[in-house]
Amino acid sequence: MTSRTVTLLDVARAAGVSKSTVSDALQGSGRVAEATRERVRAVAEELGYRPNSAARRLRRSSTGAIGLHLPQTATRLDYYMNLAFGAVARAQEEGLDVVLLAPAGVAGGASGRVASRVDGLLVIDPEVGDSAVPGLLDAGVPVVTGERYLGPTAAPSGAVICDNAASLTALLDHVTERGARHPAVLAPAGTSAWATALRATAASWGQEHGVAVALRTVPFAATPQEAEETTLALLRTDPAVDAVICAPDGAAPGVLRAAATAGRTVGTVSGRTAGSTTSDRTAGSTTSDRTAGSTTSGRTGEAGAHPRTPLLVASCVDGTATRSAEPPVTAVDLRPAAYGRACAELLCDILAGRTAPDTVRRHAWALETRASTTPPD
Repeated sequence: MTSRTVTLLDVARAAGVSKSTVSDALQGSGRVAEATRERVRAVAEELGYRPNSAARRLRRSSTGAIGLHLPQTATRLDYYMNLAFGAVARAQEEGLDVVLLAPAGVAGGASGRVASRVDGLLVIDPEVGDSAVPGLLDAGVPVVTGERYLGPTAAPSGAVICDNAASLTALLDHVTERGARHPAVLAPAGTSAWATALRATAASWGQEHGVAVALRTVPFAATPQEAEETTLALLRTDPAVDAVICAPDGAAPGVLRAAATAGRTVGTVSGRTAGSTTSDRTAGSTTSDRTAGSTTSGRTGEAGAHPRTPLLVASCVDGTATRSAEPPVTAVDLRPAAYGRACAELLCDILAGRTAPDTVRRHAWALETRASTTPPD
């Protein structure tokens, strides 16, 4: 029966059952014996039956799509593009399209119109200051957030979160093990859970370890130029800084340029041994690496009064910019494609009734150590 579209009635006749039984068997619903269900599925496959997805969605009052809301700065960040691709891939496996929501299109009370076009929503890195987020969370459809929302509004149906405090702690521990004594953190501005956690962790880590962490706030999506300008000002006012951890995605090359301008060699800070364990990728924890090499000789500083000690450089977000930099930059791999996939999977599970609302899942990260904090082999 390949010359025309195979219908439910065709399958029912071939399987010797009613049309409603075929429908229940193929959808996994109703009281259908397992043997009958398997026979119907086998007949449907043999005949080449393909369900009419549009009709099924109309019967279920479903749009067959989910919405994706990203921060306004997302369009130029490698991290969010990879996350979006991961979400799309997982949604397609469920037969769902993904609608990218323009920030202007969901602000000002337009959430009701958005909800009428989608079955559920993914809201990634929601900012308290984003006027669209409260309406999206209260749009009347299931909502999964990527990271927690810290604002006072309706709770999402679910969330996928990373331990951002642990990832920055891992970087600070790592540069300390490599000899750093006065680290600095270029932390992101804003009110997302990620930005808030990084600023708080930089302060609490310093207090716990008795180390003065130089904290500088930069834009959430700081450009390499902005990171360069901030780092140069930092090194000029605080030349004792011997490690810079840059938070924003793609901004770390600016720190490397600042180091070059200031005459600071990027690499091992001291000649002491940082441990002899094997380098590895560790999900959700710090990574011990190779033995630190010999001391890099200090040179006279810009003012002639302070030696130019080497500088360690690391990033809170891995990506093309950190991997292709010279030298390559140690970074936290947040696995954005897998993260987007995990967010879409949780929303699909909630929509399908496979997972209860209010579910929170955790997403693992990995520390990637590279030449910007380790000596050459």
